[in-house]
Amino acid sequence: MTFEERAGAVRERMANAAVRAGRNPSDVLLVAVTKTRTVPEMLAAVPFAGAIVENRVQEAEGKKKSWPAGAVPSLPWRLIGHLQGNKARKALELFDTVDSLDSIPLAERLDRVAGEMDRSLPVLIEVNMAQEASKTGIALEGFDALLERVLILPHLCLEGLMTIGPLVENEAGVRRAFAGLRELAGKARARSGLPLPILSMGMSGDFEWAIQEGSTMVRIGSALFGPRNYG
Repeated sequence: MTFEERAGAVRERMANAAVRAGRNPSDVLLVAVTKTRTVPEMLAAVPFAGAIVENRVQEAEGKKKSWPAGAVPSLPWRLIGHLQGNKARKALELFDTVDSLDSIPLAERLDRVAGEMDRSLPVLIEVNMAQEASKTGIALEGFDALLERVLILPHLCLEGLMTIGPLVENEAGVRRAFAGLRELAGKARARSGLPLPILSMGMSGDFEWAIQEGSTMVRIGSALFGPRNYG
């Protein structure tokens, strides 16, 4: 399949999942996960995606240096990978948003650096809804404290929540985790008074279930680009 054919197939599956859930397909944003992808591959995704999503600061830095000026309309760059505090400044130089905020120390570091750069930083709180040790994200028992801290940091703008689905193949288990994030977002809206419009959940293997559970942003890599080549 060509990239255009894969993108069309993903769009169709997204729309069908939204309709099954009684939702408007336009309410779900497709973002392109470009880990290990080349700049030409990323440029091909620009007309089809709402954002460029990267996992690592170092990889994004190299790609940004190679990005052709004015070649195509620019898209926001979103960081979804785990961010170490000592890379906060570089992350803010490269990314428009940080979608993987998972600790109070990281929140405080990002806020301080954003203040020094005189900018407001949109963030998502990443929650480990799968409760798997291999996954990043704040544990459920730590979410309330992180939320309260983020709400009083002046240079962070909380826009919603993010999670990665559990490593299970049964639909019920995956959808349970996504439904849990949706419910957590509802409680966070009530507590904060903020709209928190973004629920970032769902990847190539489970985005249809995520949309049916309320996702507003799906992060698609291999379903768009084909299998990754880690060599």
